[in-house]
Amino acid sequence: MEPSGPRNLSGAGEVFASFLRLGVTSFGGPIAHLGYFNAEFVRRRKWLDEDTFAQIVALCQFLPGPASSQVGIIIGLIRGGVLGAALAWIAFTLPSAIALTAFALGIARIPGVAEAPWIHGLLVAAVAVVALAVSNMYRSLCPDVPRRTVAFVAAAVILLLPVSGFVQLSIIILGAVYGRFFIEPPESKTQPIPAAGNRVSAILSAVAFLGLLVGFPIAQRFASYGPLNVFGAFYESGALVFGGGHVVLPLLQARVVPQGWIGSDAFLAGYGAAQAVPGPLFTFAAYVGAAMHGPVSGVGGAALALVAIYLPSFLLIGAILPFWNDFIANPKLIAALQGVNAAVVGLLMAALYQPVWVSAIRGPADAALAFLAFLLLAVWKTPPWIVVVLSALAAQFLQFIK
Repeated sequence: MEPSGPRNLSGAGEVFASFLRLGVTSFGGPIAHLGYFNAEFVRRRKWLDEDTFAQIVALCQFLPGPASSQVGIIIGLIRGGVLGAALAWIAFTLPSAIALTAFALGIARIPGVAEAPWIHGLLVAAVAVVALAVSNMYRSLCPDVPRRTVAFVAAAVILLLPVSGFVQLSIIILGAVYGRFFIEPPESKTQPIPAAGNRVSAILSAVAFLGLLVGFPIAQRFASYGPLNVFGAFYESGALVFGGGHVVLPLLQARVVPQGWIGSDAFLAGYGAAQAVPGPLFTFAAYVGAAMHGPVSGVGGAALALVAIYLPSFLLIGAILPFWNDFIANPKLIAALQGVNAAVVGLLMAALYQPVWVSAIRGPADAALAFLAFLLLAVWKTPPWIVVVLSALAAQFLQFIK
């Protein structure tokens, strides 16, 4: 198999068309997205073999940010170069970003819609969706006592301390240290990824990633410029969140709600709506950017937020991909990575309680609706968008019969 694939416009166009179709049809969250990618690019198009695909997934589990989107970016990079990577991201992200931006603009124009019962039903649906994500990740990433210990301790710590990027990053680092010394690395060898990029560009990407991460807080101390503050908040969220779209919820909420840029109810209503659209959950950033009443809003705010939260993923992929094959040759580092994954499960457990459960469940009726939504998702395997729609309708009906 050619590691780099065609680097021409026709190849990039093929990447765009295939990812646009997935962006319109890929319901079900990041785990489901990986299944769609495997079926499309490994089995049907045969752009990758199974081992290479598995290693790309392992790499993206290691990186902060949206794992399924990062897998798509790397597939686009291998198939169509830098242009292919950009087009893969645009095509996979655009459909849900447009839908959520439209939803945000609708909320802004309808008085009192954020308090509507059907909006609250979206919040209740989010409880079931996050609970299912916790359950699935716990089973797959915490199969033994050491990793279960990491997960529950991480959840307890994050609930006891204020939510911040520093706290989350500290928990991730401690999980890596624990994994390095107390988790047995796997015996099987990992499959290298075809080379993409070079080490000079990797170093430049790493410098840009760290420079922006450190530079935004410093710049804000000397000059307060609204759009720059918004960009920095979303960039930090994309740079420091491990575990994907569900885990970004508490950190992003802590960055935008206390600032008065968006209300807590409107924030969580958008998160519930994000479950009803296909594509990556990180496009929730487009909703927040469009719905804000701060320095930016509307379509411009959506575009700024979306670019800011995804930029760290592009820089990190460029920084680590040329070095990844050396990294996975060290079993001690793989053990540390397993500790990181277990800590991510703990962060997700904490997010399930605060803010998801606390904000959505106001009484027994809400709890009952959440349990039924979880039944549909976990037992009856109902598509998430159907569960979200049914939850919204049920909440409206409950309000009507009261």
